[in-house]
Amino acid sequence: MEWLTHIFEGPSHTGQYHGYNEDDRYWNDQHASVDELTDHEREEIDCAIALSLSEEDWKGKNVIDHEKDREQTSKAQLEEAENCAKAQLEEDRKHAQLEQDELLAKALQESLSVESPTRHGGNPFLPYPISPFSGLRICAGCNGRIGLERFLSCMGDVWHPECFCCHACGLPITNPEFSLSGKRPYHKSCYKEHHHPRCDVCKNHISRNRAGRIEYRAHPFWMQKYCPSHERDGTPRCCSCERLKPRDQEYLSLDDGRRLCLECLDSAIMDTHECQPLYLAIREFYEGLNMKVDQQIPLLLVERQALNEAMEGEKNDHHHMPETRGLCLSEEQCVTTVMRRPRIGAGFQLMMITEPYKLVRSCEVTAILILFGLPRLLTGSILAHEMMHAWLRLKGFPNLRPEVEEGICQVLAHLWLDSEMYSSSANDVASSSSSSPSSSSKKGKRPDFEKQLGEFFKNQIESDTSMAYGEGFRLANKSVEKYGLKRTLDHIQMTGSFPL
Repeated sequence: MEWLTHIFEGPSHTGQYHGYNEDDRYWNDQHASVDELTDHEREEIDCAIALSLSEEDWKGKNVIDHEKDREQTSKAQLEEAENCAKAQLEEDRKHAQLEQDELLAKALQESLSVESPTRHGGNPFLPYPISPFSGLRICAGCNGRIGLERFLSCMGDVWHPECFCCHACGLPITNPEFSLSGKRPYHKSCYKEHHHPRCDVCKNHISRNRAGRIEYRAHPFWMQKYCPSHERDGTPRCCSCERLKPRDQEYLSLDDGRRLCLECLDSAIMDTHECQPLYLAIREFYEGLNMKVDQQIPLLLVERQALNEAMEGEKNDHHHMPETRGLCLSEEQCVTTVMRRPRIGAGFQLMMITEPYKLVRSCEVTAILILFGLPRLLTGSILAHEMMHAWLRLKGFPNLRPEVEEGICQVLAHLWLDSEMYSSSANDVASSSSSSPSSSSKKGKRPDFEKQLGEFFKNQIESDTSMAYGEGFRLANKSVEKYGLKRTLDHIQMTGSFPL
């Protein structure tokens, strides 16, 4: 408002008025106020003020329009900058994709020129290959995607190296050689520890033979696995159950050189006096079959040497098993018998107490001898077998072929074992309902191992491969099952053979 200011302030000096009209005069002093102005002067001042206000309005409008123009310009510049940035990012992405494609193509070319790694045991194991398609693979362990990092290819799947773990220890398998059990991978050492068979005798892993195969022996009934060398290195075998002695167990050494495991020792009959209740029970068993033995035949428990000497003193030509454990005598002899229970001495050695016994012939049978130290069920089955020999002689049966006489005697031993196993099951039911526990394994409820022994002794009779005892039993048993025991015995007495 320079113009307006200039009007208000005016020159600062004393003026004089010079004019041609009478109204023109000189002023020696300034006007004191606006009210003293003439109308003409007031109109000029109002006009000046109006012009000034119009100028301010025009300037304000121009300021606002300029600000709007600047905002529009800034917005356009920002949009242009964003578009440029997007275009640059898209160009960078295309450039990076091109570089990645070149790397993948190079990796594919290199993988095609590398030979496949050696496969061990038919299991493909690629330790650390780089696959151009790894970004499309899913790890079989964690179900996560496999990128351009290292991975394993085995068992028909792909894995992160840290996800391919041993099923036993849970640690990653880094060796190209590993073992499988079903679809479960193992370290070779872990697989050997968990799946490689151990010897039940020495407790070591069973070694491989020259062909690289694991070779071991196994008992057909007990399934005791052991190294083949234990059949030749003098490892003791139980004379009852035939199991080899494990290194961490003790076997009782009998005076005649036999060894007895502790399970069989639990029910073993050790002297003649102890065997008498069993002898009476078998006589009752025969009586229940209408085959009562009227004569009082002596029963003696003897050592192996005494049994062999008594067998040599027999004049008749009877057939015996390779390991004779019972004998039905017809001749007068003097035998050494075990009359009192032996004592267990130092080194788990049995100390024998024997007495001589003079046999006097009062009938066709002078005595029945049984090897001492055998479990109750085995002692009873041998006694039932020898009792049948005595019954045949006392009933006047003619001399029979070995397979006929030994076969029918084995049938009676098998029948007695069957009756004992049945009564054992009945006793178990009775004992379970009684509040008083059994005090001995030889009466009342029997331990599970004794039941297994009974099955084992039956299996021995059934699976015997000898002509006299094995084949004879199968022929005799077939006849008894078809015709019954009495008709079979009548036919044998008349013809000396089994009925067809």
